[in-house]
Amino acid sequence: MRHSTAHVMAAAVCRLFNDVRLDIGPATADGFYYDFDLSRRLSPDDFPAIEEEMSRIIADDLPFERLEMSRGDAEQMLKDAGQSYKLERLADIPADEPITIYRTGDFVDLCRGPHLKSTGQIKGFKLVSVAGSYYRGKESNPMLQRVYGIAAESPKEVKRLLALIEEAKKRDHRKLGKELDLFSIEDQVGPGLVHWHPKGARIRSVIEDFWRKEHYRAGYELLYTPHIGRGNLWEISGHLGFYKENMYSPMDIEGSDYYIKPMNCPFHIQIYKSSKRSYRDLPLRWAELGTVYRYEKSGVLHGLLRVRGFTQDDAHIFCTPEQIFDEVRLAVRFARGMLRAFGFTEVSAYLATRPDKAVGSDERWKQAMDSLENALKSESIPYEEDKGGGVFYGPKIDMKIKDAIGREWQLSTIQFDFNEPERFEMSYIGEDGKEHRPYMVHRALMGSLERFFGILVEHYAGAFPLWLAPEQARVLPLTENQQAYSDSVAKVLRDADLRVTVDSRSEKINAKIRKAQVEKVPYMLIVGPKEVEAGSVAVRKRSGGEQGMMLLKEVVTLLKDEETSKKTGV
Repeated sequence: MRHSTAHVMAAAVCRLFNDVRLDIGPATADGFYYDFDLSRRLSPDDFPAIEEEMSRIIADDLPFERLEMSRGDAEQMLKDAGQSYKLERLADIPADEPITIYRTGDFVDLCRGPHLKSTGQIKGFKLVSVAGSYYRGKESNPMLQRVYGIAAESPKEVKRLLALIEEAKKRDHRKLGKELDLFSIEDQVGPGLVHWHPKGARIRSVIEDFWRKEHYRAGYELLYTPHIGRGNLWEISGHLGFYKENMYSPMDIEGSDYYIKPMNCPFHIQIYKSSKRSYRDLPLRWAELGTVYRYEKSGVLHGLLRVRGFTQDDAHIFCTPEQIFDEVRLAVRFARGMLRAFGFTEVSAYLATRPDKAVGSDERWKQAMDSLENALKSESIPYEEDKGGGVFYGPKIDMKIKDAIGREWQLSTIQFDFNEPERFEMSYIGEDGKEHRPYMVHRALMGSLERFFGILVEHYAGAFPLWLAPEQARVLPLTENQQAYSDSVAKVLRDADLRVTVDSRSEKINAKIRKAQVEKVPYMLIVGPKEVEAGSVAVRKRSGGEQGMMLLKEVVTLLKDEETSKKTGV
């Protein structure tokens, strides 16, 4: 239905404007888009006319007719119509696949399908935005105009989706990041390079401290590795052969090429190889918050969600074949527990299986697949099989969460690697006294701190739970007469390792309360003459809930209890 609505939109655009050249118009999770090359710039002001024409096409209940053509006939048809982009798409279709055309009234499109029987089956739609999009995603290609829309089975569902879009706009981490002074990306420094402001850095510090503590509890050891490495290292790892376009240019150091790292794994392997390993040493679970740099085209950069420099929550597990089942199960359980601690309770997964071209024996692939699948089943995590979706060097699990407004995000990954242990000739001495190849598993729980933080901002709409909030409480004196006592209140809370500030501005108390609410501070501690005399504070929550007058030790207990309960996911 969504794809059919994309065709109806394209038909409407072709009716309304001259010399329209078409590219692609796929369905998306909740709607569709179509890419156009037009002589004039489209804007939301054009949407009512396009929607009106779409409604006419739907009211005419035109059939979607599927026609098979010879490659030559299709080529001639597209040439006659001046559809140069479609001609290039035609050339992409494998020789053994049929060439299919879909006709809807006077609109004809090269398309694989499938479609509805007729346009009258489309029940609800709305155009929502237009943006630039490079043809085939390459900056050297022409910029096309991509018009986005939503489609649903009823007008009521369209309204719900529109409300969701509006809510997503309010939660946009780029907007909230600026309003709450969390981070920025400065043109003077470069796109895709993140500056963490004090408040954002506070949250990051809390996340990192929690991450380290949980990793030590889970039996991991933490590593630190260099930011650059010799070209030879990246040749052995295969990055220069398979990933060079995503790596930054080398620097010459004393006649050798050095590359800034796009991955941490080759460094962890070097640490493994620094000593002879026995089966008694395994498993080794090594984790690092390792900052890496990857070239991303400017057109795909998106706030914190797609950047060029980021810190991976990275880990590698080295183990024997006999240990792999337990190690994967523990990794899945660990990932789920971490996600729950941050408030993500709905977790599902994709299980990506062996592609046609792969390294590693059939026996290893089967053992890896069984361990991944059994781990998901043992933890009762629903999953879909992504047949052939594994990479050539191993199968993987991608774990997804749903945020507060129901959007899915892929976060944790557990990835087998049969390639690098071979390339780096890794080994351990087995019980038989002979050398054996270890199993290697790449594992990330949050993915990258930048992307994870962006998702957290949107999940909580900037109103972080107490344990994550950069500022857990703000002391609000009524007048400057309470300033000294307010400072002493802040010291008591800071001594209890709570994050607190004092609003010393000469503003009325209502203005101070409004500012704290706008800045989403969880607790406001109001101090007037009565509170000073009683050695207490008047406690107010950011939601507006009055907690009444409390002694300082009661406030500390209240905040510490809430902080602890959120940390454990209670």
